[in-house]
Amino acid sequence: MRRNTIGTAVAAVISTGVAFADNHQIEEMTIVGSVDDAQVLAGSGSVISHEQILLQATGDINQLLKTVPGVYILEEDGYGLRPNIGIRAATAERSEKITLMEDGVLIAPAPYSNPAAYYFPTALRMNSIEVLKGAPLLRYGPQTTGGAVNMVSTPIPDEMGGNLNLAYGENNEGNLLANYGGRMDGFSFLVETSQRRSDGFKKIDRTHADTGFDLHDYVGKLGWEDDKQSILLKAQYSKETSDETYLGLTDADFDRDDTRRYGLSSIDKMKNDHEGYSAVYRFSFNDMVSMSATGYYNKFSRDWFKLSGGGAFIEAGNAGDAEALGVLHGTEDIDGLKYKHNNRKYKSYGLDVNFDITVDNHQLAVGVRPHQDEMNRFQPTEIYNQIDGELVYVETTTPTGSDNLKEQAQALSLWAIDSWQVTDAFLVNLALRYEDVETWQKRYADPGQNTVSRKISADYDEWLPGASFTYDLNETWQVLAGVHRGFAPLGGSATDNIDPETSDNYEAGVRYRGSWFVEAVAFYSDFDDKIEYCSNASPCSNGDTFGSFNTGNAEIAGLELQANSNFSVGSLNFPVEIMYTYTDGTISKDNPDNGFEDGDRLAQIPENTFSLRAGVETAMGWNNYLTVKYVDEMCMTVGCNNSGDEYDRSEDLWVVDYISRYALQDQTTVYLKVENVFDETAIVSRIPDGARPNKPRTASVGVEWSF
Repeated sequence: MRRNTIGTAVAAVISTGVAFADNHQIEEMTIVGSVDDAQVLAGSGSVISHEQILLQATGDINQLLKTVPGVYILEEDGYGLRPNIGIRAATAERSEKITLMEDGVLIAPAPYSNPAAYYFPTALRMNSIEVLKGAPLLRYGPQTTGGAVNMVSTPIPDEMGGNLNLAYGENNEGNLLANYGGRMDGFSFLVETSQRRSDGFKKIDRTHADTGFDLHDYVGKLGWEDDKQSILLKAQYSKETSDETYLGLTDADFDRDDTRRYGLSSIDKMKNDHEGYSAVYRFSFNDMVSMSATGYYNKFSRDWFKLSGGGAFIEAGNAGDAEALGVLHGTEDIDGLKYKHNNRKYKSYGLDVNFDITVDNHQLAVGVRPHQDEMNRFQPTEIYNQIDGELVYVETTTPTGSDNLKEQAQALSLWAIDSWQVTDAFLVNLALRYEDVETWQKRYADPGQNTVSRKISADYDEWLPGASFTYDLNETWQVLAGVHRGFAPLGGSATDNIDPETSDNYEAGVRYRGSWFVEAVAFYSDFDDKIEYCSNASPCSNGDTFGSFNTGNAEIAGLELQANSNFSVGSLNFPVEIMYTYTDGTISKDNPDNGFEDGDRLAQIPENTFSLRAGVETAMGWNNYLTVKYVDEMCMTVGCNNSGDEYDRSEDLWVVDYISRYALQDQTTVYLKVENVFDETAIVSRIPDGARPNKPRTASVGVEWSF
């Protein structure tokens, strides 16, 4: 394998991740780089390229990440609005066990105190998506167990110009992406908007209300550069309204009509808005030393008004309770239904400073990031009665206890990375990260949040070492291996008597680069304490929806396989990409206190995932592509393999998407897309409150125009 390619990839991972376009210093922050860079990492990773995003023609991050090895998706709403993403030993749980970034900036609402990703960047406006695993992950954080996902936004173009991508389909579903920008005399700019909407594919009993969403996203960038320095300013604002619910279906009702929603959920609604600002300054001292400083501020507020405790009706209904089924179906009157305003405000801000230093055959990155985030929870509850199938408002109660609190975290991160080119064939990557975290929580006894009824706090720190290497056996074969310490912060509800989740993580593999690229990587993670973070969206295995739950010793092991090639027959071109992941995640030691036994399966980890992307491209510009995706069944709570509870696991699912594209001219392409061609349906999740379906067959048409 070519050493200059490997050197480029290593520089991207150990440094600030700045990918330079031509001679411009202003560019988006990356953590892997290109698809080629991912294939030679001293670790493992993947890049969903801009071309793949266009070819899959989706704004759903779940459907894109299903093609990446080692990534697990637990679907929820069919549109990817609030994804549940797991990577290797980091389980899905509202994506709170992985490091989420946009252009290298932490993007979860409160990454240390409240990492659950109720906000996720709009995938429609992304230029590429990166996934990084293994020891190089220690350059980023705080979560360093399974992996990091970095969303790379649209770069400022080299010349004045713009793009328009418009799609419209069934259920009044529409996607719009439009941008314009360029460079002139050292200055550069970009303005962009992405818009998504749908009426939804579900139908609510006894109403004609929509079950879809409206999402509006706006971005502006302004840059300046000279030969030695640059500055890039970025501002983003988005707003979403979605008629989404936590209430699913009983299995019997799911079998009759999986697109049904009970009338109890007719008033459920999510409203949120997000603001994000960042300033990136880069300075090159000389050919050997450069620095970058990124200041960032994110603000997110949301109010998810929805039925509380609906899962009890689902559980009773599955057991055949006629009264519970009557409540769900609207034929049984009931008093005292609670609909809570899950109303929370978040802030997150910090400064990331990194120095890149080249000394002989060493490429060094050293840096520091002070960070602070907070969450303010004020959640009143409205009481309704169900009378003759209609919801009748009764009163509103003021919030107390866990519904009226503030949480905050302060963290200091340090890192030192050394990429050492020992010989032309042997590359060693040494990493050390330090996390020092302090959190507190205050609960209030009054609506004005003046009287503190309870205060808890935690203070902990962790040193996280790691090492990895690649060795070129010859021009086509390469071996890799690595080990690193994994870490996940405890969250704002932690106390000093609880230790954060840590793990020892290993990977080893082999790569082949010839007419095909083939990679096989085995991974293994060993936990002394596997921690679940409890929320309404992802209740812990003990049923709690607040705080954390220690499931004890656990082991997660697996194998990732991927292969891709591009071959021609006459005037036809055939791109092919295959991915398969096998994972075994279990409790590794009896835990009598929690009722778990050695061999109990962990929650939200599928044993098998698979994807196939294949196409037929013609010289006349008419290209056709298939994407095949498979996700195995998953436990919803720990130990479903031994519990005998048929309602404690999801179902496996095969989905085939088809897209046909035709280039009218160099600047204009039209396309037809059919999602879920064979209209396959499965229970893709049962949490938090009942069986939930995947998106049914949906057709759409679109046009791409560059100007």
